[in-house]
Amino acid sequence: MIFVDSHCHIDGEAFDGDRDEIVERAKNAGVEMMLTVGTGNPHNGEIGRAVEIAEHYENVFASVGIHPHDAKEYDEKAEDYLIDLVKSSKKVVAWGEIGLDFHYDHSPREIQREVFRKQIRIAKEIDLPIIIHSREADDETVEILSEECGDENFRGGVMHCFGGTAAMAQSLMQIGFLISFAGNVTFKKAENLREAARVVPLDKLLMETDCPFLSPVPFRGKRNEPVFVVETAKFLADFYQIDLEQLASATTGNFLRLFKINS
Repeated sequence: MIFVDSHCHIDGEAFDGDRDEIVERAKNAGVEMMLTVGTGNPHNGEIGRAVEIAEHYENVFASVGIHPHDAKEYDEKAEDYLIDLVKSSKKVVAWGEIGLDFHYDHSPREIQREVFRKQIRIAKEIDLPIIIHSREADDETVEILSEECGDENFRGGVMHCFGGTAAMAQSLMQIGFLISFAGNVTFKKAENLREAARVVPLDKLLMETDCPFLSPVPFRGKRNEPVFVVETAKFLADFYQIDLEQLASATTGNFLRLFKINS
């Protein structure tokens, strides 16, 4: 039985002390692949750490992009840096996470919108799927994606750590997105996420940890890591009333197809 952590941040400082061990723990539990997503300021090399980590581990892949928190740092130099990262490594399989975050507003909203659209267009030009971050910006996220992704050059994408409504999930799936659920879908008070999960068929589903954040029950409150995606898988298999093996097979297959990875 093979599991995938479709979105993690094992390149981050939280794992500097035991990265080898967390990768090994995941593999021993059947988490055969993970995608570490590079975020941070594009001018200080933070994003490149994800590519370095992916190159170091056979079963780790990377994504690069400007998170909406850092949209204000986006310029031509940053754009060139990211494109160079993509070209430098076959382990870079996606562009992201990109999108809108109107909860923290670390970058002005108009700049977030502009940089979001720019990055979608770049990803289409270089034939990469996109990984979307959206927080308290559901309607605008769907609007921008509907306008920018409705052509044959769009390689598809994933709405990571889904936190929207069932209607939002349906709109995104119609555009060509997979929906990824993190450990918070297991939280007792997360009935809204489970309502959304009810409309997501297996061929549109992914799982992730978004570690080191959002550890699933029964590890809530501890540092999250890729091995814990198995707990989310168990929860979702029970939720969908299917065998764990069926859920693992479906989500792994979706991951491999979207990111064009040969298992």
